Amino acid sequence: MNTVRLLCMPAAIGFAAVALGQTKLQPGTMKAIAEVSPRFVSYNIEAVEVTGGRFWKPYGSTAKETQQSTNTPGAMDPSLYEYRPPIDLSNPKLRKLAAALGPSYLRVSGTWRNFTYFQDDDQPPAQTPPAGYNGVMTRAEWKGVIDFARAVEADLVTSVAVSAGTRDAEGNWTPSEAKKFFAATKTMGGHIAATEFMNEPTFPDIGGAPKGYNAAQYGADAKTFGEFLKREAPDTRYLGPGSVGEDMQLAPAGTPVSLRIRMLDTHDLMAASGPIYDVFSYHFYPTASSRCLGANATKPDVVLTNDWFQRNVTVYDFYAKIRNASLPGREVWLTETGEAGCGGDPWSSQFADTFRFVNQLGSLAQRDVKTVMQNTLAASDYAFLDPTTLDPRPNYWAAVLWKRLMGTEVLDPGVPSTASLYVYAQCLRDRKGGVAVVALNTSREAAETLDVPTKAERYTLTSRDLFSSVVMLNGQKLTAAPDGALPEMKGTAAQQGTVSLPPASITFLTMATAGNSACR
Repeated sequence: MNTVRLLCMPAAIGFAAVALGQTKLQPGTMKAIAEVSPRFVSYNIEAVEVTGGRFWKPYGSTAKETQQSTNTPGAMDPSLYEYRPPIDLSNPKLRKLAAALGPSYLRVSGTWRNFTYFQDDDQPPAQTPPAGYNGVMTRAEWKGVIDFARAVEADLVTSVAVSAGTRDAEGNWTPSEAKKFFAATKTMGGHIAATEFMNEPTFPDIGGAPKGYNAAQYGADAKTFGEFLKREAPDTRYLGPGSVGEDMQLAPAGTPVSLRIRMLDTHDLMAASGPIYDVFSYHFYPTASSRCLGANATKPDVVLTNDWFQRNVTVYDFYAKIRNASLPGREVWLTETGEAGCGGDPWSSQFADTFRFVNQLGSLAQRDVKTVMQNTLAASDYAFLDPTTLDPRPNYWAAVLWKRLMGTEVLDPGVPSTASLYVYAQCLRDRKGGVAVVALNTSREAAETLDVPTKAERYTLTSRDLFSSVVMLNGQKLTAAPDGALPEMKGTAAQQGTVSLPPASITFLTMATAGNSACR
């Protein structure tokens, strides 16, 4: 794909440019409108990362696979994937970088989890999976996940296998495999905080379900799993249905029919299962990547547009209506998301995507979505970390600032978004009465301004090239040490009055003395 290169001005704190307008903040009187989890910013490690297997093939890769693996999702072109070895969850650098995102949820699921067998012994993984499965996860591999989660202050979220190996002669799902998995987790000192039944049941043909699998079958299976949870894991929250792909044109006009895959309707899934879930969960990608769509893929010139940001709200609204009708009053969790399905576009690892990511966090927090789980921590283009070096990418730095600055009480910022300015507010983390604001200036040419009535600390993220993996904080390049230690990431003092927001920038402002009574 042809990558458009767009230059941004350096992030000097004394930045001077033609301003579009001035917006007045009143942090002391901002009203509370929602509350999110302390684990609001969370992430996925795909099951195929844990076991090793064929995940999304890197762009431009010419590697010849020497490792045999059968765990390619159904109904998909095998050439889209490439073998990767199991992730080393004992790696000190990986652990240190993940710990900076704590507390969080760590979701180990994904399409591959649907057909992965749990080998409940201490032997090496079977060379050939048992009949009805495409992959194998060993006790040692799952113990590595449990130990990692404990080390990085993460609560475990997962799903279970649903493929042919889990089913009886009539094709009904049985809990024997899930029971073995949950029992082993407890024996190894782990705890599954929450679980979906099946990863993305709206696409059953990709996810290893029986041929012709329909909503009625899903409803019966989901009820059986719910009964199992009540008996065997009553303190595990049941998430569902974990749908994806609806009310969004993932395959634009002109996409070949061969790339259009059968989809089930979440209205039908919920009607069949009934109100069995503790939490309504869904997945969201604004599009599918050029890895899957080729010339029909979304072009990078959308990255700073309102249409691109609005896709997140459109899909939330779609699923929120279903939640309101079927599970009124239940929490909503976004348990998998990223720039694009099929592993992300090349620019999902660049500063260009950080605007979508931060805007998604801000807009969903306002809508009382309790947690947002980025796919992934360290695999493919949409990952927080480079899969090879584990070096942080721009979205990781934004996630760290969010975790450090934004509390759980969500506030109405009192200022409207414009064509180029998006403003979100929450109570300042761990500071009574304090307020934190994040402002996105999506204009590529002009500064925006905010009128701040008190002293503040500012944290401005910019890049000299929008399509670069290099990001600067207050004009200084952000890099992690070889061992994963983070730089100090200090704010810069901003005096009362006008604060300038450079073109193509994301600025966090913290006002410790705002005196907001909603910020307890």
